Amino acid sequence: MFNFFKKSKPAARPFDYSRIGTDMHAHLLPGIDDGAKDIEDSVQLIKGLKELGYKKLVATPHVMWDMYRNTPAIIQERLALVQKALREENIDIELHAAAEYFLDENVEDNLARKIPLLTISGNKVLTEFSMAFPSLNIRSILFEMQVQGYQPIIAHPERYVYLKHEKTFYDELKDSGCLFQLNLLSISGYYGKTVQELAEYLLKQGYYDLVGTDMHHMGHLQRLQHLQSHPLLDELLEKGKILNNVL
Repeated sequence: MFNFFKKSKPAARPFDYSRIGTDMHAHLLPGIDDGAKDIEDSVQLIKGLKELGYKKLVATPHVMWDMYRNTPAIIQERLALVQKALREENIDIELHAAAEYFLDENVEDNLARKIPLLTISGNKVLTEFSMAFPSLNIRSILFEMQVQGYQPIIAHPERYVYLKHEKTFYDELKDSGCLFQLNLLSISGYYGKTVQELAEYLLKQGYYDLVGTDMHHMGHLQRLQHLQSHPLLDELLEKGKILNNVL
């Protein structure tokens, strides 16, 4: 017998990127990390983000001294090249650049020498650490950043899958004043089931402050074009807890 009164799940809706306004984590500068390969690639990715509904972008190339020895001078030079290409293509979108700092000895050295870090906005600095195993000096580096007036943003905390059994570390990071940034594709299962589950756990905790595409290539763009809304993220957006629009 059919149950005509059984509640059906609400139909999934395409994600509305215009609610975000600013993408504060994307690898859009050409040839300096594992993101855009050349100027043409940069322009196509940026055009795609604009078509999704973004008004402002912050390019965040990796600064990871074992692999990507990017300096503010290198980053600003590539930013200028991309801005020039966007003007020539009549693509009207605001583009800035900061960095995604891997918390390694190079960052420690910069802090010790009081070399300014590139910020997303104001004093906010995007950071990441090993996805393979816990790093022993994370706490001390983050503490020194804060002593020097920076507010660390932890990039994609849901992707540190070894924290699945050590979730109290998330509590420590939040209690110390760190901001959390969600990779939007994490909620779709793009990075795997464990990452998706951790993303949903952190959404339930209300721990996310920012969201980013972490765009690297056209494959990411294609997946973002089909991203569905998520009720837990919608709830944070409705409560005004996601801060992208004020960057």
